[in-house]
Amino acid sequence: MTHEAPPHLAPYAANSANSRGRRFSETPPGSRSEFQRDRDRIVHSTAFRRLEYKTQVFVNHEGDLFRTRLTHSIEVAQIARSCARNLQLNEDLVEAISLAHDLGHTPFGHAGQDELNNCMKDYGGFEHNLQSLRVVDELEQHYGAFDGLNLTFETREGILKHCSLNNARQLGDVGVRFIEKKQPSLEAQLANLADEIAYNNHDIDDGLRSGLLTMALMSEVDFFARHLREVEATYPGITGRRVIHETVRRMINALIVDLIHTSQSRIAELAPRDIDDVRNAPQLIAFSDAMAAEAAVLKKFLREKLYRHYQVNRMTAKARRIIGEMFGIFAGQPNLLPPDYQVRDIADESQRLHKQARKVADYIAGMTDRYAIREHRRLFVME
Repeated sequence: MTHEAPPHLAPYAANSANSRGRRFSETPPGSRSEFQRDRDRIVHSTAFRRLEYKTQVFVNHEGDLFRTRLTHSIEVAQIARSCARNLQLNEDLVEAISLAHDLGHTPFGHAGQDELNNCMKDYGGFEHNLQSLRVVDELEQHYGAFDGLNLTFETREGILKHCSLNNARQLGDVGVRFIEKKQPSLEAQLANLADEIAYNNHDIDDGLRSGLLTMALMSEVDFFARHLREVEATYPGITGRRVIHETVRRMINALIVDLIHTSQSRIAELAPRDIDDVRNAPQLIAFSDAMAAEAAVLKKFLREKLYRHYQVNRMTAKARRIIGEMFGIFAGQPNLLPPDYQVRDIADESQRLHKQARKVADYIAGMTDRYAIREHRRLFVME
């Protein structure tokens, strides 16, 4: 039994029947498309389950209702699928990319990534996009025939949102577009912007829930204030969580509607005939200039008022210390690591140190917030 492409797909959408394939050949999936198989493998992966206990802004133990990487990934997939349907793009591919895009994130959000990158500066650095690809290509160990999840080229391409030229040269097929300055599929472009819509607006919700942001402070942002006034006019006297939810959902809707209309116009103007035309075109999935400017103002506001809030900075400082101290002790004494993460088979000392450092980064990046806190305590606290 073969699985045919949905009849509503545009000719320039990614079609699993024409996929560039997997790194290791496999029997076709039969009742599913190749991209559905990718999505299913991602959902069943160990790294995906760990996202439940990795944070966005607030560390996992700070509250049960704040976003985690898991809830964020599901929200990105929902936004991306909704847009994909309107644009006649491949919903299964955009969902697979959305669910996998944060698999390589460290514990403690961006603070963890920044510190691990600092620890790895002499060993090639650390970047969560590259780590997400490394997770699906190598680190997941479920199948007898290969390491990783053996995903299709199109899903792997979408996971790798950005990449330095030096890294691109080492990545083979998925690195070529960065060297040739070409675009990925429209599905990959869409998942990237759905991620931006989700985290900006949901960080507002979490910031207000935490008390680090207030409605008065948020009203300094015209985009928020405009939608708040609309909510208050529609529902006089509305208060509490309802007014926040009604405002944020209108903001999300405005961004989605703008993204769909702008992208439809760009696609109509350039009229790509197939996915190869998409790759050779400028970016086609985009916000209008006016909406992009509003999104940039919102992002700048959140960076200054939320991500750099002194209470967030306190947790960030602790998180960086936990990551840095663990990296130092594991790199210096690899015998403290589980056996699978110890490098013993390389005679050349420089190569061995590089490989060992990467193994330490893999081990730490795979930790959840609470596991990292416990592991640090086991290493540095006597009782």
